[in-house]
Amino acid sequence: MATSKTAKVQAEIEKARAKLAEQQARLKDLEHKKTEIENTEIVDIVRGMSIPLDELAALLQSIRSGTTGQNVLKSAPEVNTDKEAETE
Repeated sequence: MATSKTAKVQAEIEKARAKLAEQQARLKDLEHKKTEIENTEIVDIVRGMSIPLDELAALLQSIRSGTTGQNVLKSAPEVNTDKEAETE
């Protein structure tokens, strides 16, 4: 009797492992598809910009190093809210 219970539990374990392996394979496939779609979107965006390949590499490098100068935020002039400074 104990052997049949053990065999049933073992069968359930094997079934669960099979389902787990199937789901892990599905997850891996979905992650791969997502990466492919993201890559396609990136390529479409870059092609839409009509930047020559040699300039693209330089542009990406300048963005990485932060030397493009386009996204530099200028700090606003400080506003003195100190009442003592206003009365001086």
